[in-house]
Amino acid sequence: MLNLRVARLARVPLAAALIGITACAGEEAAEMETAEVADPAAAGLPNPTPNVIKDWVQLPDGREWGSTAGIDIDPIDGHIWAYDRCGGIALAGGCAENIVDPVFKFHRETGEILASFGADLFVLPHGIHVDADGNVWITDSQGTEDKGHTVVKFSPEGEVLMTLGEDGMRNSEPGTFFNEPCDVITAPDGSIFVSDGHSGQNANPAEGSTGRIIKFSPDGEYIMEWGVIGDGPGEFRTPHALEFDSQGRLFVADRGNHRVQIFDQEGNLLDTHYQYGRVSGLFIDDEDNVYAIDSESNPNQHSDWLTGVRIGHASEDRVTAFIPPHESDDPQGEAGEGVAVDADGNVYAAEGPNSRAAAEGGITKYTRN
Repeated sequence: MLNLRVARLARVPLAAALIGITACAGEEAAEMETAEVADPAAAGLPNPTPNVIKDWVQLPDGREWGSTAGIDIDPIDGHIWAYDRCGGIALAGGCAENIVDPVFKFHRETGEILASFGADLFVLPHGIHVDADGNVWITDSQGTEDKGHTVVKFSPEGEVLMTLGEDGMRNSEPGTFFNEPCDVITAPDGSIFVSDGHSGQNANPAEGSTGRIIKFSPDGEYIMEWGVIGDGPGEFRTPHALEFDSQGRLFVADRGNHRVQIFDQEGNLLDTHYQYGRVSGLFIDDEDNVYAIDSESNPNQHSDWLTGVRIGHASEDRVTAFIPPHESDDPQGEAGEGVAVDADGNVYAAEGPNSRAAAEGGITKYTRN
């Protein structure tokens, strides 16, 4: 895995706007203008995994990959879980039209399919999380009359163990229903956290759009929620991904605000990091190294930043390594939406609608020399 020796290879000074911000100054950090922060990737950071394997795994029966945003590591055997949107691209809702298994488990060395399930249960799979017992959680961020806007917990074999929300029911009121849930994660005590509100990053969000984190008990009982659409401390413009560090702090990829906000499990803002870009996906390894994948920086939103995977440590807002994007006609490159890292330090990117063509497949694997 990436260790702290990487940090010594290239120490990137923080932008002047960030001087004086400490871990206990969450609100002060959240008030910084992200436009004042320069892209640390421009400093020529080291790339720990320079070998690129495009189209790493194939789907069964000659299926062509659609787009995806979800990938995770099985904590029990180290293999790779990911989903395909049933051939659909972007928010097309391919799984409502193409009734095939969207959820797959791949052998991390050979790419062999070890499991698949989930046909006819989703509209648009979005977030994925594998808990400590190997159960697989999937959010469905779009909906039809009888599907979607839910969070589903599967056993490793694909048995449905729990469903949060109600199929086809879209609701922004506090409680047990969702409006475009983005991601899900479980805490060490089994508490469930769901980030809700995919459309909040839009310039004019529709009435009723959300930007919030909802907490449930291990049994799925509603406990609390926090956050609204906005750019202030503790507010969100699309909370796209969730991760915990070893201290139990909840990292939220606040994509539309170009930042990562860090909370305790009661919703108190602890810190804000700006060095990771317009983050779509997060992964934090056992050594608290943070991998943040930026799939959306472009001239219209977050110009002058490259897409790609920025790597740092959870203890500070400092990027120390960078995995470049796929080359394309876009000068800022094309990178995936989801990211995961195995026990050997290999990095896996789930290719979203922006990067799917340049990646030539649904998952790209990056390996060390």
